[in-house]
Amino acid sequence: MTIRIPDVAVGVLALQGAFSEHLQLLRRAALDLKTQEHVDLKWTFIEVRTPHELDQCDGLVIPGGESTSMSLVAARSGLLEPLRDFVKVLRKPTWGTCAGLILLAESANRTKKGGQELIGGLDVRVNRNHFGRQVESFQANLNLPFLHHMAETGTSKPYRCVFIRAPVVEKILRHQSGMQTEEATRDATVVAPSKSPADELAQDEVRAEVEVMAQLPTQSPALQSNPEHNHAGTNDIIAVRQGNVFGTSFHPELTEDPRIHVWWLGEVVAAVQRRQRFQLVDRSA
Repeated sequence: MTIRIPDVAVGVLALQGAFSEHLQLLRRAALDLKTQEHVDLKWTFIEVRTPHELDQCDGLVIPGGESTSMSLVAARSGLLEPLRDFVKVLRKPTWGTCAGLILLAESANRTKKGGQELIGGLDVRVNRNHFGRQVESFQANLNLPFLHHMAETGTSKPYRCVFIRAPVVEKILRHQSGMQTEEATRDATVVAPSKSPADELAQDEVRAEVEVMAQLPTQSPALQSNPEHNHAGTNDIIAVRQGNVFGTSFHPELTEDPRIHVWWLGEVVAAVQRRQRFQLVDRSA
């Protein structure tokens, strides 16, 4: 059955980084979503550089690039606090890739105090540049279970993940109301400021646990020859979700594969529908 809901607007933060590549794949994904999932609606995709443009969005992508530059430009343009409100107060769907994952973490290490500000939303600590310098960039074919339902046959083909000076989720943090104060005492670590959710629906998103969506085995051949890579565990966490916030270490926007973009647009549609139902119940109460 065809789903019909009001027009949906998705923004891509366009301050720095690979925002145009995300926009191209989002447009492809919208067409695929209509064909594969029978979601028939009008999409608007917006390059977000101002608070007014952000206000128009039902969902937001924060692209790969340079996280410190993004946060500095956002602060200077008056966009940093609106971004925090979008993610942590309104709890609208937000996806960060590479640098975007860093910005959406509640804690990030290898960071000079005052040199990087975070948006927050994911109760994780990220390790910046975990895989080393630009020359240690690599690609890996990985099985992503959350894409399995999209396979035309019984199994999903591997996803080609592109890692460029990529972070990983070093630790999943215990959720607490307010700022991650214990993380703030760590050397070379910055934390995101606290924000209170706007209403009960947003509060439900806050209560969600961090889900590990993808891991990279440290035995991967792509890592064996990388002298910069150092990890005590057997897997690196490279994708997580918590409520309305999704983050990936790698760069789906630098591939020709729209499957993650299709999946995420489906998540945006579901969030819009939840908001509609909540508002109907709230008005009738």
